[in-house]
Amino acid sequence: MDLLNNLALGFQTAFTLANLLYAFGGAVLGTLIGVLPGLGPVATIAMLLPSIYSLDATPALIMLAGIYYGAQYGGSTTAILINVPGESSSVVTAIDGYQMARRGRAGAALAAAGLGSFFAGCVGTIIIAAFAPPLTELAFQFGAAEYFSLMTLGLIGAVVLASGSLLKAISMIVLGLLLGQINTDVISGVPRYSFDIPELTDGINFVVIAMGVFGFGEIIANLGRPAEHREVFTKHVSGLWPTRQDFKDAFPAVLRGTTLGSILGVLPGGGALLASFAAYTVEKKMKPREGEAVFGQGNIRGVAGPESANNAGAQTSFIPMLTLGIPPNAVMALMVGAMTIKGIQPGPQVMTSNPELFWGLIASMWIGNLMLVILNLPLIGIWIKLLTVPYRFLFPAILSFCCIGLYTLNNNNFDVYMAALFGLIGYGFYKLGCEPAPLLLGFILGPMMEENLRRALLLSRGDWSTFFTRPLSAGLLVAAALMVVVVLLPSIRSKREEAFQDAD
Repeated sequence: MDLLNNLALGFQTAFTLANLLYAFGGAVLGTLIGVLPGLGPVATIAMLLPSIYSLDATPALIMLAGIYYGAQYGGSTTAILINVPGESSSVVTAIDGYQMARRGRAGAALAAAGLGSFFAGCVGTIIIAAFAPPLTELAFQFGAAEYFSLMTLGLIGAVVLASGSLLKAISMIVLGLLLGQINTDVISGVPRYSFDIPELTDGINFVVIAMGVFGFGEIIANLGRPAEHREVFTKHVSGLWPTRQDFKDAFPAVLRGTTLGSILGVLPGGGALLASFAAYTVEKKMKPREGEAVFGQGNIRGVAGPESANNAGAQTSFIPMLTLGIPPNAVMALMVGAMTIKGIQPGPQVMTSNPELFWGLIASMWIGNLMLVILNLPLIGIWIKLLTVPYRFLFPAILSFCCIGLYTLNNNNFDVYMAALFGLIGYGFYKLGCEPAPLLLGFILGPMMEENLRRALLLSRGDWSTFFTRPLSAGLLVAAALMVVVVLLPSIRSKREEAFQDAD
């Protein structure tokens, strides 16, 4: 009964004209910036933070949330049409979605992504409404030791779920953790590893790494291919709607992706990203239907599963932010910043002190997802028109958008140069067969892990047993250890390597 009363309060808040307009504006803007590679939700929300000073907290957060999950829809569009993910969580969508576009089935791929995203988004919203209250109660028992153990579990999960070899995944995580150390020490206030470069004293911007490795790196890789392999578009497109067989193939993948995304989205460190990779792996593992396209060559399950997973993950990633005050990814970190600007302390007290904001935000997500599916499916024809654009005209435009997005982060050329450097590094990863997603997770979680580790040790006066004597912390560390043991078992390891074979 409490849940129904809370949802009633949420819909009452969300259905005001002003909040509906902000939800619609956020959804449209999110889709647009998701479609444009280089202008992802991180850059857009960062640019819009100054504008929320004049807004009330509820419409401001509803708009920013709309931008985030709208970008998940839009990110799949560029992944399918031009093989450049507008969002990092759409990276795996590009593998089969792009091949479907080359075969003239871009419309079917976009529709599968849109419908799967809508279903997953709705389920994710219901899960937030159902599980946020009990998790908020649990959050009051979390201290620095528990937060550190939770992030350790998240990182080990990232290694286990990363595609490719375990060694490469661990290397990427470690590199991400090391890059996260380039900042100013949180306790002593001394710059670390900045090499007397003023711009590095605040650390490397997450957007710079993500855009460089995924955006620039992909463009360099594309330009390195022969022209006939590089042209990502075809001029003759048919099948603007999935066939009945497509629906039969895609629906179980959507259910599996939604389930995975709902669970993994809660993990700190970019659950939507983890979820999309995990969902793709699960789909590759399922027994193929006779006559079905091979994975990596245009299988619709390779689009529907990951897209459902990353949208469910995007929704449930609000749970740790709203209940624990932990941002699981860069966008949630900006949402925490937005709440702080409006004088709201993120964490378990939000639900009790600001119930209209909390439940209004949750209700607006369902409304926003409905707006997105109504907006996106009729516009498939417009995105299809992009198929006629030759890559030689397209890549300068993509680079321009990327550079504009990067420059506007801090109005500084340094970010653009750093992204170019990470573009070369990303191309090196591509050549070496390394998956860069774990690097991003390590980069986000590294500083937070360090801060909580040091805080826990300060509170315990240097006693490391504090992580094992506290029941919640010990439980999380045991779960992490079990995950390591299971993945190292020879039978599991061989099956994992088979499942994570690259689909390129």
